[in-house]
Amino acid sequence: MSGANSKSTVSGANSRGTVSGANAKGTVSRARGGASDAVLRPVRFFTARMTLALRVAVLTTTAVAVTLGLISATIYVTVRSELQSSLDESMIRRAQAGVDANLGDLFANGYDQGTLALTDINVSVLRAGEPLRLLTGNRTAGSFPVQFIGYAEREVSLGTQSRSIRTAYSHGRPFRVVAVQSAPGEALVMAQSMESIERALDRLQLILLLTSAAGVALAGLAGWGVATNGLRPVRRLTAATERVARTSDLRPIPVTGTGTDELARLTTSFNAMLTALDASQVQQRQLVADAGHELRTPLTSLRTNIELMGQATADGRTLSDAQRTEIMHDVRAQLEELTTLVGDLVELARDEPVGRAPEPLDLADVAEAALDRVRRRAQGVTFEADVESWMVVGESQLLERAVTNLLDNAAKWSPPDGTVRLRLRDGVLSVTDEGPGIAADDLPHVFERFYRATESRTMPGSGLGLSIVRRAADRHGGSVEVTSTPGEGSTFTLRIPGADG
Repeated sequence: MSGANSKSTVSGANSRGTVSGANAKGTVSRARGGASDAVLRPVRFFTARMTLALRVAVLTTTAVAVTLGLISATIYVTVRSELQSSLDESMIRRAQAGVDANLGDLFANGYDQGTLALTDINVSVLRAGEPLRLLTGNRTAGSFPVQFIGYAEREVSLGTQSRSIRTAYSHGRPFRVVAVQSAPGEALVMAQSMESIERALDRLQLILLLTSAAGVALAGLAGWGVATNGLRPVRRLTAATERVARTSDLRPIPVTGTGTDELARLTTSFNAMLTALDASQVQQRQLVADAGHELRTPLTSLRTNIELMGQATADGRTLSDAQRTEIMHDVRAQLEELTTLVGDLVELARDEPVGRAPEPLDLADVAEAALDRVRRRAQGVTFEADVESWMVVGESQLLERAVTNLLDNAAKWSPPDGTVRLRLRDGVLSVTDEGPGIAADDLPHVFERFYRATESRTMPGSGLGLSIVRRAADRHGGSVEVTSTPGEGSTFTLRIPGADG
């Protein structure tokens, strides 16, 4: 029982420790994230107020500065290592030469520094368990800097290490200290000043700093120049955009550079956008002008009839029933034409139909509904239908409007005793009339907005019906075309992809 309790206690302690560790890690992560955000926030604040050219120049200068800094640091460390290695090799050779020449014995026999020609080196002999006993020059044993004798040198005198190399400081001056074993229990110690190396490294450091500073300055100037000249097309685009917003002038701007240049491609794309916008404005103005022209006729007729009725009432005259019926019939016809024209304009003016969603439907049902509607208002024309089921995904109202417009157009051009044939097979809906046909010059334009052939300008209609047919075909991924033989009639063919396509 106690063992179990102890295990559970330990387990609980571990689990608590794990949770605490996880919490601590989460706290540390949040702290680091907050610290990084605190560091980056001033950077973002500063860069957000910089121009693009200045950002490019700063980025270029920073990259060059980092590169030159890494190169300078590498050169400095490499040169320092090479100089120190060269000094170490020279001192080891001298120390080994001193051992070979029994330098310890020579010191013991009274030779001085001048005799040994070691004016730039301090030399001493260290025996295990004894103080220093030999020195160069006129120094005594106690005047040899104690910084030159340490654990490494005593290890060499004891024979644990064959040699040692280290850097020591005496009175603030750096020395390179080398010790080699000269005899059992004895080590030869040499110390040489590194001031010449330090002076050379100081000069190298100054040269590297000046060179790096000059390189960074040149990189900053070059980056600013490149950014200023490279972003000139962007400034032209900005000026062109401001000009378009200010004057609505949609003239393209000159393209500079090759086809693979990103800025040239950007300029080309911007010009394409300006061209499309200009074409859209031209179409909009043409639509407004054509709509105003088409609306003027029914409105003028309505105003004339209303003024006629008003004049008759003001003069105290009464209109006969036949006159009143004729005026009302004319007003009703003009209102119907105006209603149809407004509906067509609304349908063509908006980019997307309002409140409609594509749904599965049978094109045969749409065609029959349109045929029933046209039969009621074109009673003098015979309609023949041969349709089969064809499932599509689309907008029933728009498709019915398109088929109705095709049937209305065929009925309008057919003679009073003519026949209009409607056929639907495999998604191909065709409407054939027995009218006078369409002239070859008019065939390419029959689906344009407000286009009306010379023969049709005296007949009712706005010239928008076939435009709606083409819009419906395009919206459903289909097509519409017309073939005509003068004197024999015309055939309009509407193709709508099936639901599985």
